[in-house]
Amino acid sequence: MALATIARPGNMRAAVLYGKEDVRLESVPIPEIGPGELLVQVRAALTCGTDVKVFRRGYHAKMITPPALFGHELAGDVAAVGAGVAGFAIGQRVVAANSAPCDRCFFCLRGQQNLCEDLLFNNGAYAEFIRIPARIVEKNTYHIPPGLDYRDAALAEPLACALRGLDECQVRPGDTVAILGLGPIGLMLVRLARQAFGARVVAIARRLEPVDRAIALGAHEGLLMGKDDALVSQLRSLTEGRGADVVIEAVGQPEVWELATRLVRKGGVINFFGGCPMGAKVGLDTGMLHYSEITCKASFHFTPAHVRRALAWIAEGAVDSRHVVNHNESLNDLPQVLHDLAHRRNGQIKTAIIP
Repeated sequence: MALATIARPGNMRAAVLYGKEDVRLESVPIPEIGPGELLVQVRAALTCGTDVKVFRRGYHAKMITPPALFGHELAGDVAAVGAGVAGFAIGQRVVAANSAPCDRCFFCLRGQQNLCEDLLFNNGAYAEFIRIPARIVEKNTYHIPPGLDYRDAALAEPLACALRGLDECQVRPGDTVAILGLGPIGLMLVRLARQAFGARVVAIARRLEPVDRAIALGAHEGLLMGKDDALVSQLRSLTEGRGADVVIEAVGQPEVWELATRLVRKGGVINFFGGCPMGAKVGLDTGMLHYSEITCKASFHFTPAHVRRALAWIAEGAVDSRHVVNHNESLNDLPQVLHDLAHRRNGQIKTAIIP
């Protein structure tokens, strides 16, 4: 029988988002949990490109409305167990995703759980404790495999996004996959495309440093963005004049979306993975798209199945935190960490916040 407890009384330190570049560390009540829920003591919370965008913009239309607890990539220990919870006990190490689908709506019943009409999101990872809602406990919370570091386990959520993006492109062994943008998610795409899908990877960024990182993670070639015509010519020279089989845009800028369409071969696939600011528009060459039979896709979020697969890849050692996490900081340092990431200071890629 599952052990039922109530959340311990008292306060905790937590990050609260108030608006544009306004995150404050405050003392707030430790969350109380109800039936089916878990209270998790956070051992590692990872910064995320989405969090940095939210920090810069002050909100996220789907995930968070300020003022609100902040952060969503985490791993930790079960501190309290709600009535009726099966499979989890106090002291066990867990990783909880930041969402869970309803599994009843039109989209869920068609295997598109990431587009669930009632997709439940959870925030609050930048804190000493976090409440895991019952639906996420049931559908998207997992035991951390023995020997796996908390920082590694916390990569399951972003890695699941990258995994689904590659699935959507139907990448096959030997395909040439060009990845535009080499932030944390771009580097994970590089690693997975090579290790999990057996692709030939061309890594593309504006600066040499991230290209070198991508090469170290398995990319076969690296190119620098500059003049678009020169980049197109360089990529075509690597692909016998054709262009890449798959192009993944992981920057989230309209002009880079447009550039992606010039790098793909006839009959190829473009994945607009990077989310642009709300209201942004792009101009596409309709003749090229039509007569070259280009498939344009976009990938948003993940499904629980992708989280499970991502955690398995991490457990096997294909991806770990050393590949993308290059700083460890305390919870008190979070506001400065987010400022540095937003303004590209101190060479940070992804930071582990250790409460």
